[in-house]
Amino acid sequence: MRAPPRLYALVAAAVLSVVGTALVPTGATASAASASATTTASVAPADAPSKRSMPSMPSKASKASKASKATEPLRPNAAAPPKLRASGNKLVDENGTTRRLLGVNRSGGEFMCVQGYGIFDGPVDDASVKAIADWKVNAVRIPLNEECWLGLSHIDPAYGGTNYIAAVKALVARLEAHGITPIVELHWSHGTYTGGDSHCPDTAYATCQKPMPNAQYTPAFWTSVAQTFKSDQAVVFDLFNEPFPDRATSDLTAAWKCWRDGGSCPGIDFQVAGMQTLLNAVRAAGAKNLVLIPGVAYSNDLRQWLTYKPNDPAGNLAAAWHTYNFNTCSSESCFNEQLAPVIAQVPFVAGEIGENTCSHGYIDRVMAWLDAKGASYLGWTWNTWDCSSGPSLISDYNGTPTNFGVGLRDHLKGMQ
Repeated sequence: MRAPPRLYALVAAAVLSVVGTALVPTGATASAASASATTTASVAPADAPSKRSMPSMPSKASKASKASKATEPLRPNAAAPPKLRASGNKLVDENGTTRRLLGVNRSGGEFMCVQGYGIFDGPVDDASVKAIADWKVNAVRIPLNEECWLGLSHIDPAYGGTNYIAAVKALVARLEAHGITPIVELHWSHGTYTGGDSHCPDTAYATCQKPMPNAQYTPAFWTSVAQTFKSDQAVVFDLFNEPFPDRATSDLTAAWKCWRDGGSCPGIDFQVAGMQTLLNAVRAAGAKNLVLIPGVAYSNDLRQWLTYKPNDPAGNLAAAWHTYNFNTCSSESCFNEQLAPVIAQVPFVAGEIGENTCSHGYIDRVMAWLDAKGASYLGWTWNTWDCSSGPSLISDYNGTPTNFGVGLRDHLKGMQ
Protein backbone atom coordinates (compact mmCIF):
# COMPACT_ATOMS: atom_id res chain seq x y z
CA MET A 1 0.00 0.00 0.00
CA ARG A 2 1.09 3.53 -0.71
CA ALA A 3 2.17 5.86 2.06
CA PRO A 4 0.69 9.38 1.93
CA PRO A 5 2.42 12.24 0.11
CA ARG A 6 3.31 14.12 3.26
CA LEU A 7 5.34 11.16 4.53
CA TYR A 8 7.39 11.10 1.37
CA ALA A 9 8.00 14.83 1.64
CA LEU A 10 9.24 14.42 5.20
CA VAL A 11 11.49 11.49 4.42
CA ALA A 12 12.81 13.01 1.20
CA ALA A 13 13.78 16.15 3.05
CA ALA A 14 15.46 14.08 5.73
CA VAL A 15 17.61 12.10 3.36
CA LEU A 16 18.78 15.05 1.28
CA SER A 17 21.51 15.65 3.83
CA VAL A 18 22.88 12.13 3.34
CA VAL A 19 22.29 11.62 -0.36
CA GLY A 20 26.01 11.56 -1.01
CA THR A 21 26.61 8.60 1.29
CA ALA A 22 27.98 5.53 -0.47
CA LEU A 23 25.30 2.88 -0.87
CA VAL A 24 27.25 -0.30 -0.34
CA PRO A 25 26.46 -3.37 1.75
CA THR A 26 28.56 -3.64 4.87
CA GLY A 27 30.54 -6.84 5.13
CA ALA A 28 31.84 -9.11 2.40
CA THR A 29 28.64 -9.57 0.39
CA ALA A 30 25.10 -8.28 0.22
CA SER A 31 23.72 -11.63 1.29
CA ALA A 32 25.94 -11.70 4.36
CA ALA A 33 25.45 -8.12 5.50
CA SER A 34 26.99 -7.44 8.89
CA ALA A 35 25.46 -5.38 11.66
CA SER A 36 28.94 -4.32 12.71
CA ALA A 37 29.21 -1.92 9.78
CA THR A 38 30.05 1.71 10.39
CA THR A 39 27.09 4.00 9.88
CA THR A 40 28.20 6.96 7.82
CA ALA A 41 24.92 8.86 8.03
CA SER A 42 21.53 8.57 9.66
CA VAL A 43 18.05 9.20 8.37
CA ALA A 44 16.04 11.77 10.28
CA PRO A 45 12.83 10.38 11.82
CA ALA A 46 9.47 10.59 10.11
CA ASP A 47 6.02 9.44 11.09
CA ALA A 48 5.00 5.80 10.68
CA PRO A 49 3.41 5.25 7.30
CA SER A 50 -0.06 4.04 6.52
CA LYS A 51 -1.91 4.20 3.24
CA ARG A 52 -3.20 7.68 3.83
CA SER A 53 -1.99 9.10 7.17
CA MET A 54 0.19 8.20 10.10
CA PRO A 55 0.38 8.46 13.90
CA SER A 56 3.31 10.03 15.71
CA MET A 57 6.25 7.73 16.28
CA PRO A 58 7.13 6.60 19.81
CA SER A 59 10.51 7.42 21.23
CA LYS A 60 13.55 5.27 20.53
CA ALA A 61 13.59 4.30 24.18
CA SER A 62 10.03 3.03 23.87
CA LYS A 63 10.99 1.10 20.76
CA ALA A 64 13.98 -0.42 22.50
CA SER A 65 11.74 -1.57 25.34
CA LYS A 66 9.36 -3.23 22.93
CA ALA A 67 12.18 -4.77 20.95
CA SER A 68 13.54 -6.43 24.06
CA LYS A 69 10.40 -8.55 24.28
CA ALA A 70 11.37 -10.19 21.02
CA THR A 71 13.75 -12.46 22.95
CA GLU A 72 10.96 -14.13 24.94
CA PRO A 73 10.74 -17.91 24.43
CA LEU A 74 8.25 -19.37 21.99
CA ARG A 75 5.17 -21.10 23.36
CA PRO A 76 3.86 -23.23 20.51
CA ASN A 77 0.14 -23.89 20.59
CA ALA A 78 -0.66 -25.11 17.09
CA ALA A 79 0.42 -27.50 14.39
CA ALA A 80 3.22 -26.32 12.12
CA PRO A 81 2.08 -24.37 9.07
CA PRO A 82 1.95 -26.33 5.81
CA LYS A 83 4.60 -26.48 3.11
CA LEU A 84 2.51 -24.94 0.38
CA ARG A 85 2.77 -25.59 -3.32
CA ALA A 86 0.74 -24.69 -6.37
CA SER A 87 -1.40 -27.45 -7.84
CA GLY A 88 -3.42 -26.24 -10.79
CA ASN A 89 -5.24 -23.18 -9.51
CA LYS A 90 -5.13 -24.22 -5.86
CA LEU A 91 -2.66 -24.15 -3.01
CA VAL A 92 -2.11 -27.55 -1.42
CA ASP A 93 -0.10 -28.86 1.50
CA GLU A 94 2.24 -31.85 1.77
CA ASN A 95 -0.73 -34.23 1.77
CA GLY A 96 -2.40 -32.67 -1.26
CA THR A 97 -5.10 -31.01 0.86
CA THR A 98 -6.34 -27.68 -0.52
CA ARG A 99 -5.36 -24.71 1.64
CA ARG A 100 -6.15 -21.00 1.67
CA LEU A 101 -4.12 -18.14 3.15
CA LEU A 102 -6.41 -16.04 5.34
CA GLY A 103 -4.84 -13.39 7.51
CA VAL A 104 -3.32 -9.96 8.01
CA ASN A 105 -0.34 -7.78 7.15
CA ARG A 106 2.10 -6.76 9.90
CA SER A 107 3.60 -3.50 8.68
CA GLY A 108 6.73 -1.86 10.13
CA GLY A 109 9.72 -3.77 8.80
CA GLU A 110 9.65 -1.69 5.66
CA PHE A 111 9.97 1.76 7.28
CA MET A 112 11.15 1.67 10.89
CA CYS A 113 14.74 0.69 10.10
CA VAL A 114 15.35 3.21 7.32
CA GLN A 115 13.90 5.97 9.52
CA GLY A 116 16.22 5.02 12.38
CA TYR A 117 13.57 4.00 14.90
CA GLY A 118 13.96 0.24 15.14
CA ILE A 119 12.89 -2.78 13.15
CA PHE A 120 9.18 -3.32 13.79
CA ASP A 121 6.33 -0.94 14.60
CA GLY A 122 4.96 -2.21 17.89
CA PRO A 123 5.53 -5.51 19.68
CA VAL A 124 6.31 -8.76 17.87
CA ASP A 125 6.68 -10.93 20.97
CA ASP A 126 4.81 -14.19 21.56
CA ALA A 127 1.84 -12.48 23.20
CA SER A 128 1.34 -10.16 20.24
CA VAL A 129 1.52 -13.07 17.80
CA LYS A 130 -0.98 -15.02 19.90
CA ALA A 131 -3.35 -12.05 19.64
CA ILE A 132 -3.13 -12.34 15.85
CA ALA A 133 -3.71 -16.09 16.02
CA ASP A 134 -6.80 -15.51 18.18
CA TRP A 135 -8.50 -13.97 15.14
CA LYS A 136 -8.17 -17.42 13.50
CA VAL A 137 -5.51 -16.03 11.19
CA ASN A 138 -3.40 -18.61 9.35
CA ALA A 139 -1.08 -16.25 7.41
CA VAL A 140 0.81 -13.03 8.15
CA ARG A 141 2.54 -10.94 5.50
CA ILE A 142 5.75 -9.20 6.65
CA PRO A 143 6.81 -6.15 4.56
CA LEU A 144 10.59 -5.68 4.38
CA ASN A 145 13.15 -3.09 3.30
CA GLU A 146 15.99 -4.28 1.05
CA GLU A 147 18.50 -1.69 2.28
CA CYS A 148 17.96 -2.79 5.87
CA TRP A 149 18.21 -6.49 5.04
CA LEU A 150 21.43 -5.92 3.09
CA GLY A 151 22.85 -3.64 5.77
CA LEU A 152 23.72 -0.71 3.53
CA SER A 153 26.04 1.89 4.99
CA HIS A 154 23.41 4.57 5.67
CA ILE A 155 21.31 2.20 7.82
CA ASP A 156 21.92 2.23 11.58
CA PRO A 157 23.67 -1.13 12.11
CA ALA A 158 21.48 -1.72 15.16
CA TYR A 159 18.55 -2.01 12.75
CA GLY A 160 20.25 -3.40 9.65
CA GLY A 161 22.19 -6.35 8.33
CA THR A 162 22.50 -9.31 10.68
CA ASN A 163 20.38 -7.64 13.38
CA TYR A 164 17.54 -6.99 10.94
CA ILE A 165 17.75 -10.51 9.49
CA ALA A 166 17.77 -12.06 12.96
CA ALA A 167 14.67 -10.08 13.93
CA VAL A 168 12.81 -11.18 10.82
CA LYS A 169 13.82 -14.81 11.40
CA ALA A 170 12.62 -14.57 15.00
CA LEU A 171 9.23 -13.22 13.92
CA VAL A 172 8.92 -15.96 11.30
CA ALA A 173 9.65 -18.56 13.99
CA ARG A 174 7.01 -17.08 16.33
CA LEU A 175 4.39 -17.11 13.62
CA GLU A 176 5.18 -20.70 12.73
CA ALA A 177 5.00 -21.68 16.41
CA HIS A 178 1.38 -20.55 16.30
CA GLY A 179 0.65 -22.43 13.09
CA ILE A 180 0.75 -19.27 10.97
CA THR A 181 2.25 -19.13 7.47
CA PRO A 182 4.81 -16.28 7.20
CA ILE A 183 4.84 -14.34 3.92
CA VAL A 184 8.05 -12.31 3.55
CA GLU A 185 7.64 -9.47 1.08
CA LEU A 186 9.78 -6.69 -0.41
CA HIS A 187 7.96 -3.41 0.21
CA TRP A 188 10.48 -0.52 0.00
CA SER A 189 13.46 -0.63 -2.34
CA HIS A 190 16.30 1.43 -3.77
CA GLY A 191 16.34 3.64 -6.87
CA THR A 192 15.82 7.27 -7.85
CA TYR A 193 12.44 7.67 -9.55
CA THR A 194 11.07 10.98 -10.80
CA GLY A 195 8.27 9.83 -13.12
CA GLY A 196 4.53 9.53 -12.71
CA ASP A 197 3.33 8.76 -9.18
CA SER A 198 6.79 9.50 -7.80
CA HIS A 199 6.68 9.38 -4.00
CA CYS A 200 10.24 10.37 -3.00
CA PRO A 201 11.88 11.81 -6.13
CA ASP A 202 14.75 13.50 -4.31
CA THR A 203 16.42 10.35 -3.03
CA ALA A 204 17.42 6.91 -4.22
CA TYR A 205 17.06 5.49 -0.72
CA ALA A 206 14.38 2.93 0.12
CA THR A 207 12.18 5.45 1.91
CA CYS A 208 9.08 4.92 -0.21
CA GLN A 209 7.53 2.68 -2.81
CA LYS A 210 9.21 2.58 -6.20
CA PRO A 211 7.53 1.53 -9.47
CA MET A 212 9.71 -1.56 -9.89
CA PRO A 213 12.57 -3.41 -8.18
CA ASN A 214 16.10 -2.29 -9.04
CA ALA A 215 18.85 -4.34 -10.66
CA GLN A 216 21.48 -2.98 -8.27
CA TYR A 217 20.22 -4.47 -5.00
CA THR A 218 16.94 -6.38 -5.34
CA PRO A 219 18.35 -9.60 -6.85
CA ALA A 220 20.93 -9.68 -4.03
CA PHE A 221 18.12 -9.16 -1.52
CA TRP A 222 16.13 -12.10 -2.86
CA THR A 223 19.22 -14.30 -3.12
CA SER A 224 19.88 -13.67 0.56
CA VAL A 225 16.24 -14.11 1.63
CA ALA A 226 16.00 -17.34 -0.35
CA GLN A 227 19.22 -18.67 1.17
CA THR A 228 17.91 -17.78 4.62
CA PHE A 229 14.59 -19.59 4.29
CA LYS A 230 15.12 -22.25 1.61
CA SER A 231 15.20 -25.02 4.22
CA ASP A 232 11.79 -23.90 5.49
CA GLN A 233 9.23 -24.29 2.74
CA ALA A 234 6.45 -23.12 5.04
CA VAL A 235 7.73 -19.58 4.33
CA VAL A 236 6.14 -17.89 1.31
CA PHE A 237 7.96 -15.26 -0.78
CA ASP A 238 6.13 -12.18 -2.16
CA LEU A 239 8.51 -10.67 -4.74
CA PHE A 240 7.48 -6.99 -4.76
CA ASN A 241 4.72 -5.10 -3.05
CA GLU A 242 2.96 -2.95 -5.65
CA PRO A 243 4.60 -2.55 -9.07
CA PHE A 244 3.44 0.49 -11.06
CA PRO A 245 5.51 0.64 -14.27
CA ASP A 246 2.26 1.62 -15.97
CA ARG A 247 2.46 4.98 -14.20
CA ALA A 248 5.86 5.62 -15.78
CA THR A 249 4.62 5.08 -19.35
CA SER A 250 1.31 5.15 -21.22
CA ASP A 251 2.39 2.09 -23.22
CA LEU A 252 0.85 -0.83 -21.32
CA THR A 253 2.66 -3.42 -23.40
CA ALA A 254 5.97 -1.78 -22.53
CA ALA A 255 4.92 -1.65 -18.87
CA TRP A 256 4.17 -5.37 -18.76
CA LYS A 257 7.43 -6.21 -20.56
CA CYS A 258 9.26 -4.10 -18.01
CA TRP A 259 7.37 -5.93 -15.26
CA ARG A 260 8.58 -9.30 -16.48
CA ASP A 261 11.95 -8.59 -18.12
CA GLY A 262 13.29 -5.44 -16.44
CA GLY A 263 16.27 -3.62 -17.95
CA SER A 264 15.91 -0.08 -19.29
CA CYS A 265 12.21 0.68 -18.84
CA PRO A 266 10.39 3.72 -20.25
CA GLY A 267 9.96 6.48 -17.68
CA ILE A 268 12.00 4.74 -14.95
CA ASP A 269 15.33 6.34 -14.02
CA PHE A 270 17.15 3.20 -12.84
CA GLN A 271 17.91 -0.22 -14.26
CA VAL A 272 15.01 -2.50 -13.36
CA ALA A 273 15.04 -6.09 -12.14
CA GLY A 274 11.96 -7.76 -13.62
CA MET A 275 9.90 -10.49 -11.99
CA GLN A 276 11.70 -13.16 -14.03
CA THR A 277 15.09 -11.99 -12.72
CA LEU A 278 13.90 -12.04 -9.12
CA LEU A 279 12.30 -15.44 -9.51
CA ASN A 280 15.53 -16.72 -11.06
CA ALA A 281 17.46 -15.40 -8.05
CA VAL A 282 15.17 -17.28 -5.65
CA ARG A 283 15.40 -20.56 -7.56
CA ALA A 284 19.16 -20.27 -8.16
CA ALA A 285 19.60 -20.03 -4.39
CA GLY A 286 17.98 -23.46 -4.10
CA ALA A 287 14.63 -22.28 -2.68
CA LYS A 288 11.53 -24.12 -3.90
CA ASN A 289 9.17 -22.08 -1.71
CA LEU A 290 5.86 -20.78 -3.00
CA VAL A 291 6.37 -17.40 -4.70
CA LEU A 292 3.69 -14.71 -5.04
CA ILE A 293 3.94 -12.40 -8.04
CA PRO A 294 1.81 -9.21 -8.13
CA GLY A 295 0.36 -7.39 -11.12
CA VAL A 296 0.75 -3.74 -12.16
CA ALA A 297 -1.20 -0.61 -11.16
CA TYR A 298 -0.17 -1.11 -7.53
CA SER A 299 -1.01 -4.82 -7.88
CA ASN A 300 -4.61 -4.00 -8.75
CA ASP A 301 -4.39 -4.87 -12.48
CA LEU A 302 -3.82 -8.52 -13.46
CA ARG A 303 -5.26 -8.37 -16.97
CA GLN A 304 -2.00 -9.42 -18.66
CA TRP A 305 -0.55 -11.44 -15.79
CA LEU A 306 -1.12 -14.75 -17.58
CA THR A 307 0.38 -13.42 -20.83
CA TYR A 308 3.59 -12.26 -19.15
CA LYS A 309 3.74 -14.87 -16.38
CA PRO A 310 7.42 -15.62 -15.58
CA ASN A 311 8.76 -19.08 -16.23
CA ASP A 312 9.26 -21.05 -13.02
CA PRO A 313 11.28 -24.29 -13.13
CA ALA A 314 9.81 -25.21 -9.74
CA GLY A 315 6.23 -24.65 -10.92
CA ASN A 316 5.34 -23.01 -7.62
CA LEU A 317 3.82 -19.61 -8.37
CA ALA A 318 0.67 -17.75 -7.33
CA ALA A 319 -0.79 -14.47 -8.57
CA ALA A 320 -0.95 -11.63 -6.04
CA TRP A 321 -3.57 -8.86 -6.10
CA HIS A 322 -4.32 -5.81 -3.92
CA THR A 323 -7.66 -4.09 -3.59
CA TYR A 324 -9.04 -1.06 -1.77
CA ASN A 325 -12.32 0.75 -2.16
CA PHE A 326 -10.51 3.59 -3.96
CA ASN A 327 -8.83 1.34 -6.59
CA THR A 328 -9.87 1.16 -10.23
CA CYS A 329 -10.81 -2.51 -10.04
CA SER A 330 -13.12 -2.46 -7.02
CA SER A 331 -16.43 -3.85 -8.29
CA GLU A 332 -17.74 -7.36 -8.76
CA SER A 333 -18.09 -6.72 -12.48
CA CYS A 334 -14.37 -5.90 -12.66
CA PHE A 335 -13.53 -8.90 -10.52
CA ASN A 336 -15.47 -11.16 -12.87
CA GLU A 337 -13.90 -9.66 -15.97
CA GLN A 338 -10.29 -9.24 -14.87
CA LEU A 339 -9.66 -11.65 -12.00
CA ALA A 340 -11.77 -14.70 -12.72
CA PRO A 341 -9.66 -15.74 -15.75
CA VAL A 342 -6.51 -15.63 -13.59
CA ILE A 343 -8.12 -17.50 -10.70
CA ALA A 344 -9.21 -20.21 -13.12
CA GLN A 345 -5.59 -21.02 -13.96
CA VAL A 346 -3.30 -20.25 -10.99
CA PRO A 347 -3.54 -19.93 -7.20
CA PHE A 348 -4.69 -16.45 -6.25
CA VAL A 349 -3.76 -14.44 -3.15
CA ALA A 350 -5.20 -11.00 -2.38
CA GLY A 351 -2.19 -9.87 -0.37
CA GLU A 352 -3.86 -6.63 0.77
CA ILE A 353 -7.55 -5.89 1.14
CA GLY A 354 -8.82 -2.76 2.85
CA GLU A 355 -10.79 0.45 2.78
CA ASN A 356 -10.46 3.98 4.11
CA THR A 357 -14.01 4.27 5.45
CA CYS A 358 -13.32 2.97 8.98
CA SER A 359 -15.98 0.40 8.20
CA HIS A 360 -15.95 -2.97 6.45
CA GLY A 361 -18.62 -2.85 3.78
CA TYR A 362 -16.11 -3.05 0.94
CA ILE A 363 -13.97 -5.87 2.30
CA ASP A 364 -17.16 -7.78 3.16
CA ARG A 365 -17.97 -7.80 -0.56
CA VAL A 366 -14.40 -8.68 -1.52
CA MET A 367 -14.20 -11.56 0.94
CA ALA A 368 -17.54 -12.94 -0.22
CA TRP A 369 -16.38 -12.89 -3.84
CA LEU A 370 -13.00 -14.47 -3.04
CA ASP A 371 -14.61 -17.09 -0.79
CA ALA A 372 -16.80 -18.18 -3.68
CA LYS A 373 -13.67 -18.63 -5.80
CA GLY A 374 -11.68 -20.44 -3.11
CA ALA A 375 -9.03 -17.70 -3.17
CA SER A 376 -6.86 -16.30 -0.37
CA TYR A 377 -6.79 -12.83 1.24
CA LEU A 378 -5.08 -10.78 3.95
CA GLY A 379 -6.26 -7.54 5.55
CA TRP A 380 -4.13 -4.41 5.75
CA THR A 381 -2.94 -3.87 8.47
CA TRP A 382 -2.28 -5.21 11.99
CA ASN A 383 -0.99 -1.85 13.27
CA THR A 384 -2.54 0.68 15.63
CA TRP A 385 -3.04 3.50 13.13
CA ASP A 386 -6.12 5.53 12.21
CA CYS A 387 -8.50 3.05 10.58
CA SER A 388 -10.20 5.75 8.48
CA SER A 389 -6.98 6.68 6.74
CA GLY A 390 -4.60 3.81 7.53
CA PRO A 391 -6.47 1.57 7.21
CA SER A 392 -5.79 -0.19 10.50
CA LEU A 393 -7.41 -3.38 11.76
CA ILE A 394 -6.68 -2.87 15.47
CA SER A 395 -6.66 -0.22 18.17
CA ASP A 396 -4.22 -2.10 20.41
CA TYR A 397 -1.87 -5.05 20.10
CA ASN A 398 -4.12 -7.22 22.25
CA GLY A 399 -6.21 -7.49 19.09
CA THR A 400 -9.05 -5.08 19.87
CA PRO A 401 -10.52 -4.41 16.41
CA THR A 402 -11.34 -1.04 14.90
CA ASN A 403 -14.69 -0.65 13.20
CA PHE A 404 -12.88 -1.72 10.04
CA GLY A 405 -11.15 -4.65 11.72
CA VAL A 406 -14.41 -6.05 13.09
CA GLY A 407 -15.36 -7.11 9.58
CA LEU A 408 -12.24 -9.22 9.00
CA ARG A 409 -12.11 -10.63 12.54
CA ASP A 410 -15.74 -11.73 12.60
CA HIS A 411 -15.52 -13.17 9.11
CA LEU A 412 -12.42 -15.25 9.88
CA LYS A 413 -13.82 -16.49 13.17
CA GLY A 414 -17.11 -17.32 11.50
CA MET A 415 -15.33 -19.57 9.00
CA GLN A 416 -14.07 -21.96 11.70
